[in-house]
This record gives sequence, C-alpha cells and structure tokens, in this order.
Amino acid sequence: MTTLAQTFTTQDLEYARHDGKPLLLRFFRPAGKGPFPVVVDIHGGAWSSGDRLQEHFRHEALAEGGLAVAALDFRHAREGAYPTGVADINYAVRWVKAHAKDLEIDANHVGAAGQSSGGHLAMLVAMKPRDPRYAAQPLAGSSVDASLRCVAMSWPVINPLSRYHWAKVETARGAEWAAGPIEGHDKFWQTEANMADGSCILALERGDKVETPPAMWIQVPKDPQHNYKDPEGKYPGNEPERFCDAYRKAGGTIDLLYFDAPQRFTSVAPTSPAARDAFQRLTAFFKKHLAAG
Repeated sequence: MTTLAQTFTTQDLEYARHDGKPLLLRFFRPAGKGPFPVVVDIHGGAWSSGDRLQEHFRHEALAEGGLAVAALDFRHAREGAYPTGVADINYAVRWVKAHAKDLEIDANHVGAAGQSSGGHLAMLVAMKPRDPRYAAQPLAGSSVDASLRCVAMSWPVINPLSRYHWAKVETARGAEWAAGPIEGHDKFWQTEANMADGSCILALERGDKVETPPAMWIQVPKDPQHNYKDPEGKYPGNEPERFCDAYRKAGGTIDLLYFDAPQRFTSVAPTSPAARDAFQRLTAFFKKHLAAG
C-alpha cells in the first residue's frame, strides 16, 4: 500500500480471473470517511497494450480531489478479440458496485474515465451497460448493472471504423503514427463489421438503444490520431464534433474542451498549467455529477 501526501491510499485488488490469470484493479481511496463517489478508469493503448498504472497522474489528481478511483486491467487484443475487453470492463463496474461496503464507496454514484481507446471503451460501456454481450459474465450473488452516472474521455477513439480508414489514408501519405493503430485495430476488432458494431458514433447514427449520461471530452487541436474528419463520412466537421452533435440529438449533454497543449499532455506534461487545468476540470465534472442526491 502506498500513499501520496497522506491524501489517499492505494491497493491492488483482483476483480476477476480468466484461465488462471487474475485481472487487477488499483483502487485509490481518498483520506477521510466514506462512502466516496468512485470513478472507474480505463487505460488506452489501441485496445492492445497498457495497464492500470500508466495514467497514474490522472488517478492521483482525482483521488486528491476526494474521489475514489478504480483503475482497471482488462484483457487486450492478444487475450481475446472484441467484445472480450468490453465485457471485462462491464463486469468490473458491477464488481465495484457489489463491493461498495468494503471499498467505502457509494454504489449509486459511479462514473467512468478513459484515455484514447480507453475513452472509447468508457463511453461504449456507459452507452450500453445492459448489452447482453458486454454483460455476459455473471457476478455471483449480485443483481447490479453496469450503468454509469457520467463519463469523461480524453481524446477517445470514438469511432474505430473511421479511425481505421483514416490511419490507412495517413499511412499512404507516409505518416509514422498510423502503423501501430492499424495493427491494434486488426488485433482487437478483427473485422470492420466489429469496428462498426462497437462504434459509439455509428450506434447513435443507427438509432441503437443507448443511455446518454452527462459526458466530457478533452481534446487538443493538433492530434491527427483523434481530431480528424472521417475520410468517407458526410458530416462536415471532425469526429469529436460529429459525436457531440449526435450525442446531444440523442438527449445527452456533453462538453467538448480543447486545450492548447501537446498530444497526451496529461501524461507527458502532467505538471503543466494545461494539465493542472484539465485535472481540475475532470475533478469538478465528476464531483458535480456524482454528488449525492
């Protein structure tokens, strides 16, 4: 167990096990007396890499602000294609709720956060918490679902299909960033049909039955991996604008916040003014929407 300025403690907990391998979450418990509102945090990595530890600056900022955080490991592409990882996250949300007493959290005040592909997964779980494929893993002794009160995303890959096509366009132009994402898409999604099925934008445009909890999107302008226009789409704006427009039309509220900062600025420059501002806005967003009542 570790501490930071005695404002929170951390603990690694096993929430599931598959083929003898444990899935862990790192739980951040704020100082003071609970029950605390909790944020389930999902890391990025093109659905193919990364772990619960990599975005610790965000986790620490939220915990210092009085929010409990459950930062997840989940199965990546090499361990099972779509929808395996989505099912792990859905299960983890339910597991956290079911263990509310032990964790000193409020099971009725649970939100989610995620970065890049993790932002996409956070929103997908939030929009479809009762999808039978995502909720397929039973949780013994509990009837809770994976519904979320709110979700905050940092530069999410909100439309895997359009990002896949865009990365191929960029590859043809010689863009160095595109090869890794293409490989990650192929490993996790395997088919373009799966990318379309798991696209949050296309779910809204298809008219799928979804939930639309309050949301926040953090973005930087110079980000070809996330702030692009669908090369085959008819929407006049970029993908962040397209999603926000469709989300609002579906009845949701969402704030799209642009920061004049480098890509992944909350990771690569976590003490910068922009990062501190982003962390403060994230904390305020969650405290507003996870407040009791």
